This record gives sequence, C-alpha cells and structure tokens, in this order.
Amino acid sequence: MADTAQTKNTDRDVEREARRRTALSQIRQYPDPVLRMRAREVVVFDEALARQAVRMIALMHDAIGVGLAANQVGSLLRMFTIELGEDEAAQAIVNPTITPLGDELETDDEGCLSIPGVLVPVERAVAVRLEGQSVDGKKLTLELDGLAARAVQHEVDHLDGKLTFDRTTPEARREALAILRPRVVLAGPR
Repeated sequence: MADTAQTKNTDRDVEREARRRTALSQIRQYPDPVLRMRAREVVVFDEALARQAVRMIALMHDAIGVGLAANQVGSLLRMFTIELGEDEAAQAIVNPTITPLGDELETDDEGCLSIPGVLVPVERAVAVRLEGQSVDGKKLTLELDGLAARAVQHEVDHLDGKLTFDRTTPEARREALAILRPRVVLAGPR
C-alpha cells in the first residue's frame, strides 16, 4: 500500500512541472528576435496593461521564476513583473530606471526563463534604487539589495534587449552559446 502523503507530494510535483512546462512554452526563447528589441515607454495605463501584468505574474509563478519582462511574452512595453521576497506580493514595474547605490559589485550565476539550461556568471551592482510606476501610473521608488537588486537589473536588461550572456565573460558566453547551438541528430540504420 502506498503512503498517501508521498503520493500527494508526487502528484503535486508532477502538476507543478506540467504548469512550469506550459508556462515556459508561452515565454519567448532565445534566439527569438523580440528578446533583442528595446521596449518602448508605456504611456497608456489602462485595463489592458493591468491584465497583461496579471498574466505575466501568473506565468512567472508557474515557470518558477522571480522576474519576467514584457518582451519575454512578446510585448514591447517597458514593464516587468518581479517577486521581491517571500513576504511581499509579486508586482509589475512600469517604465523602470535603475541607479546603482554605491560602487560595490558582485558576480553570481544567473539563469533566465528565455534561456533554459544556461547559467552564466554576471557582475551586477549589489544595491540599486529602482524608480518606475505601478500599472495604474503611480510613481514608485524602491531601494533594493541582494537577489532583489540582481533580479531587477536582469529584467531591465531584457527591456533594453540585453541577455545574460551579453554581460558575462567571453569564455562563459562561448560555453552558453555552445549549449544553445542546435545539434544535428543522425538517425541510425533502419
């Protein structure tokens, strides 16, 4: 007889992985050209923008990500969604700008929902001031450090058409691109 708790956990893991795969199928993948395009400023704060933000937050959660930029879902609007911490609800940031707070930099491995299976070392400011707007147009300013600061820098890079391997070492870039390069599969004799 199977352990009921173990069966429930296995079922949840299978369901979570299915949601993740479905979400990733809706996120643009490298080398999609939209990932290299600079997003345009948002000037209309309407219900459509709010719906897009809600959809992006759901995709981000289902894909098990901490951030998602609008161009990753095919929209060239300067907006991203972010999970700033376990105690805070995910939110959308519109028309973001970032200012480093201090000179301290840190290098750490970064992954990306649009480049699955690739981690590269990226140097980022340890602390930043994030200014932008909410989906209803209200101004906001946040001072962030650690993972939250890294994540918002990553998402703003997306909005500028930059990817993680644009900010890494030449060696790490070569290795990342080698992983992404399509491989010829030869069929054996029939």
